[in-house]
Amino acid sequence: MTVILRTDGGCEFDPEHLLGVFGEQRRRFVTILRGFGPGDWAAPTRCALWSAQDVVRHLSDNNRNAVAVEPGDRMLDTTAGYDPRVTPRTLLAESAGESPEATLARFVATTEERFARDRVRLAHGVRFDVRMPYGPMNWTIRILHGFWDSWLHERDVLLARGMKHPADDDATGYAAAYGLFIAAAVASIFGAQVREKLTLGGAGGGVFELDNSDGVTLIATRVTTAGPLAAEVTDALAGRAPVAVVLGDLPAGSRAALSGL
Repeated sequence: MTVILRTDGGCEFDPEHLLGVFGEQRRRFVTILRGFGPGDWAAPTRCALWSAQDVVRHLSDNNRNAVAVEPGDRMLDTTAGYDPRVTPRTLLAESAGESPEATLARFVATTEERFARDRVRLAHGVRFDVRMPYGPMNWTIRILHGFWDSWLHERDVLLARGMKHPADDDATGYAAAYGLFIAAAVASIFGAQVREKLTLGGAGGGVFELDNSDGVTLIATRVTTAGPLAAEVTDALAGRAPVAVVLGDLPAGSRAALSGL
């Protein structure tokens, strides 16, 4: 499987396949959450300020926003006021005091609504652009962005509890590709350039060619190879571990550029 992501010139990935992978990830997570008791919902996660319930409330908010996506959507546009450090916490205020049972029910219902809306769009070949932090993109990039966020937050909950996060090739491959893409996009915003070919191992591993010298382009080719684990690299790019430790073989300039996210 090859995934090509570009800020200019269009992306090449299968959104229907991705939606299937996303659905499987959500079904697995919901099954785990159904077994949570009060202490589990209140337990800390890898997100320093959020409990497990806070993480699921956040994912439910994201579901609602995804359902509302329409041409020209600017929900994730930093030039329109979106701030990834502030906006998600502001949205959480709307569900303050919600019981864990209500949170889980809302998560399940909004997930189903989100996927149903996307399936209809894909079936009808709907095309329109939305505004992302790195510029205008076809709306299907919101599926990939939402999956990456969901995959990462599932790990935030499970790994903090000492639970194993299932290693799935397709899921980890999509998450790693988008994690590298958005990290390079953030680097570009801050004027940092990165042009590297990364060889990542483990589930979702392969060769990831990254270049943000003229727009951002990521070409991810899935092959079995050795290297830093793709899941751990994706964690590090999102601030869950030091990039210098996980990608220590990269030049210092590239490591610094990819640490901005």
